[in-house]
Amino acid sequence: MALVECVPNFSEGRNRKAIDDIVATISAVEGVKVLDVEVGEATNRTVVTFIGPPGPVEEAAVAMVLRAAELIDMTRHRGAHPRIGATDVCPFVPVSDMTMEDCVSLSWRVGERVGAAGIPVYLYEASATAGHRTNLADVRRGEYEGLAMKMSAPGWTPDFGPRTYDGRVVRTGATVIGAREFLIAYNVNIDSTDKGLAHAIALNLREAGRAMRDENGEIVRDAAGKAVTVPGRFKAVKAIGWYIDEYDRAQVSINLVSFRTTPLHEVFEACVEEAEKLGLRVTGSEIIGLVPKEPLVEAGRHFLRKRGRGTGVPEKDLIRATVTTMGLNELSPFVPEERVLEHIIARETLPAMSVREFVEETSRESPAPGGGSVASLAGALGAALTSMVAALSQGRKGNEGVRAEMDAIGNEAQALQARLLRLIDVDTEAFNSVIAAIRMRKGTAEETEARRTALQAAYVEAARVPLETMERALEVIRLAGRAAIAGNPNALSDAGSAAIMARAAANAASLNVRINLKEVEDRAVASPILGRAKAVLTEVEAAYPAVMRTVEERGGF
Repeated sequence: MALVECVPNFSEGRNRKAIDDIVATISAVEGVKVLDVEVGEATNRTVVTFIGPPGPVEEAAVAMVLRAAELIDMTRHRGAHPRIGATDVCPFVPVSDMTMEDCVSLSWRVGERVGAAGIPVYLYEASATAGHRTNLADVRRGEYEGLAMKMSAPGWTPDFGPRTYDGRVVRTGATVIGAREFLIAYNVNIDSTDKGLAHAIALNLREAGRAMRDENGEIVRDAAGKAVTVPGRFKAVKAIGWYIDEYDRAQVSINLVSFRTTPLHEVFEACVEEAEKLGLRVTGSEIIGLVPKEPLVEAGRHFLRKRGRGTGVPEKDLIRATVTTMGLNELSPFVPEERVLEHIIARETLPAMSVREFVEETSRESPAPGGGSVASLAGALGAALTSMVAALSQGRKGNEGVRAEMDAIGNEAQALQARLLRLIDVDTEAFNSVIAAIRMRKGTAEETEARRTALQAAYVEAARVPLETMERALEVIRLAGRAAIAGNPNALSDAGSAAIMARAAANAASLNVRINLKEVEDRAVASPILGRAKAVLTEVEAAYPAVMRTVEERGGF
C-alpha cells in the first residue's frame, strides 16, 4: 500500500483547544491516522505526525491548513522557534510504495489548493522551484515579521496564492510546503543556561557553519560584500542554540536533514566533544516527534561496538542502548512503542501478538493466518536461535578469533528474523487479496473478466510470498551451519534446532506455493515459480544434513 507521512508544524503551542481542533480536522479524514502530537509551550509550536494513502493525506493537509488559518492569528504569535505562518511548514515524506517524485506531485497539488484559498505558499526541498528556495531556513529567513518584504523581493514571489501582503495574509502568514527525506528534530541538553554557549556549539556542527572573522574580529567579506563562511563539521545538519525556560537550560537545537548522510550518533558525540571544549557537559538529549528505527538501530550498534560487545542482538536491545547512551529519557520518557515510526505502524500486526494470541488466532475457523504465516514464524524462530548461538559464542574465552564472524552471523540472522516476521503478515495479506478477488461481482461479462484477472494476479502473489519464505529459510540453514562450525559448543543443540525449524519452514512454505499455483491458468507464469520452489527445496534438503552432521560430530552425540 502506498503510504505517505505528513509532519505539519503549527505556530501554536499554548492554546490547547485550538490544537485539539486542528488535530481533529486531520483525524476526521477517513484513511488518515494521527501518530503523534508534540506540543511545545515554550516554543509556542506544535508538531503533528500523521500517515495514510496519498489521497486522504492530501485532503487532510488542505483541511488542516485552512483550519489553522482560522484559529491562529500570527499578529499575536510569540515563540522561540523561527516561523513564517500559522501552518509554518508542511512536509511530505515517502514511507512505502511512494517515490520522492510522488511526494513532490502531492506537495504541488496541496500548495495549489492552499494558495487558491488565499494563503501564500512557498515550495521547498525536493519541491522547490529554484535553487535558492530549497533550504527551509532561506525560505523562512525574516520570519513572519519580514514576510511583507520577502513577498515583494526579487526571486521571492510565492509559488501559489496571494502575491501581496494584505488582507487575510496579515493574519495567516505564509505556509512552506514540500517533499523531503525524514527529518529528525533533535535537541541536545547542556549543563548551562547560556544560550550563547549552546549556539557556539551549533555553529561548529551545522553545515552552514559560521562567518569567518579576521584578527580584529571583523567579518571577512568577499568581493561582492557577502560574508565568507567557515563550514561546520557535518553535511545535512542545521542547528541553533536556544534557552528553554521550562527546562531551565540551554539546548543545541538540531534539524538532521538526512540521517543517512550524517548519522544521529555522530552528531551526539560531536556535541559532547564541542561541549567539553567549552568546559560544559552534555546531560542528555531529546527527539521531537517521531523517528524511524534505522538511525536508532545504527546508533545502538555503534555504542555496543565501543563497549566491545556484539551487535547481532534484537533491535529492541539496540534501541535501548541508544536511549541510554544518548540520554533520550532525561526530559521525558522515550517509549519506542510510541515514538518509533515502524513500531507504531506495526502495533496491530500478527507478529505484535503474544504467542498465545497468535496460536489462538491461528486455531480459529478463519483461513488466515494459516500455513504460510506459520511457516514464516518457524523460519523466524530458526533465525532467532542462530543469532543466539552467535551471541553466546562471542564472549567465550578462546573464541576471540571468531568474534568478527559471529558478529556478522548475528547481524545477518537478525535481518532474516525481521524479514520472516514481516512475511507472517505479508502471507496473510496475500491470502486476503485472494478472498477479496473471489468476492468480486460477476454479473456482467466485464465484471467477470475483471474478477478473473484480479483472482489470477492474487494467486500468483499468494505463491510468491511463501517462495520468499523458502528462500529466507534456506539462508537461515546456511547461517546455522556457519554458527555450528565455529560457535560455542555448549550451544550446538540450538544451532541444530535452528536448522530444524528452518527446514520445517521451507517444507511448509513449499506446500503453499504449490497449492496456489494450481489455480494459475498461465503456466508460463506459474512454471518458473514452481521451478524455483523445487530448486530451493532441493538446496534445503542438501544443506540440512550437513548442519546436523556438524552438530553431532562437534557435540559428540
